[in-house]
Amino acid sequence: MKNKIDELIKKIKEMQNPTVMGLDPRYEMIPEVIRNKYPQTLEGVAKAIVEFNKKLIDATYDIIPAVKPQIAFYEMYGLEGMKAFEETCKYAKQKGMLVIADIKRGDIGTTAKAYSNAFLGKTKIGDKEESIFDVDFVTLNPYMGLDSVKPFIEDCVTYNKGVFILAKTSNPSSGDLQDVKLQAGEEVYIKVAKLIKEWGKDLVGENGYSSVAAVVGATYPDQLEEIRKVAPNTFFLIPGYGVQGGKAEDIALAFDKNGLGGIVNSSRGLMCAYKSELWKDKYAEEEFDKATRAEAIRMKEELNSAIK
Repeated sequence: MKNKIDELIKKIKEMQNPTVMGLDPRYEMIPEVIRNKYPQTLEGVAKAIVEFNKKLIDATYDIIPAVKPQIAFYEMYGLEGMKAFEETCKYAKQKGMLVIADIKRGDIGTTAKAYSNAFLGKTKIGDKEESIFDVDFVTLNPYMGLDSVKPFIEDCVTYNKGVFILAKTSNPSSGDLQDVKLQAGEEVYIKVAKLIKEWGKDLVGENGYSSVAAVVGATYPDQLEEIRKVAPNTFFLIPGYGVQGGKAEDIALAFDKNGLGGIVNSSRGLMCAYKSELWKDKYAEEEFDKATRAEAIRMKEELNSAIK
């Protein structure tokens, strides 16, 4: 059975690059050359975001398999921001990139189904069913158990989509809950990883990985290695590389002998490469897209060197 993770793996193999570019466009990150084109209104900000995102996509679509727009950075600008989110997702797909909508939904029942209809499935309008955002993957919070993920998993089957479920996140306080030991002696993150494995056991694709996948942070390499051992058929979305401190050699623990098993996110590191110490003297602000491409190539080489 071929699944959505197989599609992602195919693109990773073709580009020899296990990277996903996070698109979290805070207004102050956008170069002045773009900001100055538009009025400082909600509509103007949204237009600046779209232009910024499109230029980043144009610079990387042939070397990066996927993008991950974080919906909060669009919702904060209201309806205009959500239009920018939709346009960004559509443009990335037109360019051949897969889209991971970072929405971290975690509700139950009909509410979870409604969320899934919006992003993975279809919404009934009159006598028709229509795709709304129609992304490839979403991120989910499993705190409310199977009820919160089941509607999404059902849509993964029906519409050939995928989900990344939070297991061990990269933020400093993740251990407040995720590292707590249960009566059985295992930590919460191990229990969640085992649940993700169980929820996805019937959706394993040709490459040996399920389209019910996990979010596992690069900033906790020991836990990452543990989760890989208990969930060998679970594909990882790996945040925390670069700016947050995750190192390529630590990330390598997530990958199998064939160099597969995960995709590594970089948001600020790629989006704002033009501001970094490595590239700021080589590229002018208006060449921000060239700096992003250069950083994407550097990141790809570093990851591949560590994984191999």
